[in-house]
Amino acid sequence: MLRYANLALLILVPISWFAPLMRAGLLPIFGLSEISIISGLQSLWQTDIILALLVTAFAIFAPLMKTIGLALIHFRLMRRKALPALTILGKLAMADVFLIALYITVVKGIGVATIETAWGLYLFTGCILASLAISHLTDRPKP
Repeated sequence: MLRYANLALLILVPISWFAPLMRAGLLPIFGLSEISIISGLQSLWQTDIILALLVTAFAIFAPLMKTIGLALIHFRLMRRKALPALTILGKLAMADVFLIALYITVVKGIGVATIETAWGLYLFTGCILASLAISHLTDRPKP
């Protein structure tokens, strides 16, 4: 069952990269722009390369590498000794969720812009939490 849940993440995680995380705008009367991980990364690559590298590592590579690693373990193509490293990748992916939440909190606190969370934020967060749960359940010794 864990292997199928993990394989589902191989589909859901890339979908979450393109799903709208939030809608943001200067004032609600001017309309709100949808921001996804991919659209945010496109903007970051033009303005702040270091931050773009960090977000790319946390939001794209960490969850994908962890999911692929867990699939390899589930299909016995990689040893279970790699689980601690995969757990670290999952925590790095969770750091991206924290950064997004921090950004939303800061923007709402300033009160200059309007920002609304969208379904993609919940999808991305759910994928990361599901990956952490699958990793934890995979780490348990079998009876």
